[in-house]
Amino acid sequence: MLSYIKGKLEHKDIDHVIVDVNGIGFKILTSLSTIQSLKEIGSEVKIYTYLQVREDNLSLFGFATVEELKMLELLLKVSGIGPKVALSIISNLSPSKFSLAIITDDVKTLSKVPGVGKKTAQRIILELKDKIKKEQKDVISYSEASETIDMDKKDTKASEAIAALMVLGYTALEASRAVSAVYSEELDLEDIIKNSLKKLI
Repeated sequence: MLSYIKGKLEHKDIDHVIVDVNGIGFKILTSLSTIQSLKEIGSEVKIYTYLQVREDNLSLFGFATVEELKMLELLLKVSGIGPKVALSIISNLSPSKFSLAIITDDVKTLSKVPGVGKKTAQRIILELKDKIKKEQKDVISYSEASETIDMDKKDTKASEAIAALMVLGYTALEASRAVSAVYSEELDLEDIIKNSLKKLI
């Protein structure tokens, strides 16, 4: 319904901002990372939004980047994860670190986030990894996508980077092209993911 909101930043708080659009103030729940990235009060901002509709409540969430928005949408689909926990995860983990934790089964990193215990972290990893597997079967298979990049298909670092981008909602083809453009053996996995995300913006 609402893809983004562009207007004047009127107020910043610890968990939300207010953006004025032609005299209407939109209260947007957001992450600490987005709040810190925004400029001073009075500046023009563009926030990518997600409207959650419930029987007794309408909540507007928004982020400075598309990747953080995708993280929210993914997390809200995980059973037992509500907006509060989702925002806590987004505030504490960058999209690259989050997707890396999913593909490497890093329960420890996820469970360090306030509000996320070991069992919740395990559930997030399990459900989102299953989502990747299903997506790999649609449109293009993972092996076919790997063939589009000019590198050894057996290179696990490249494969993991592609999988990490798919966690964030990119198709296998989009992910493989982005990884191909930035790949270097000298880079560690998180840097490959970060640089690939810049290509996808």
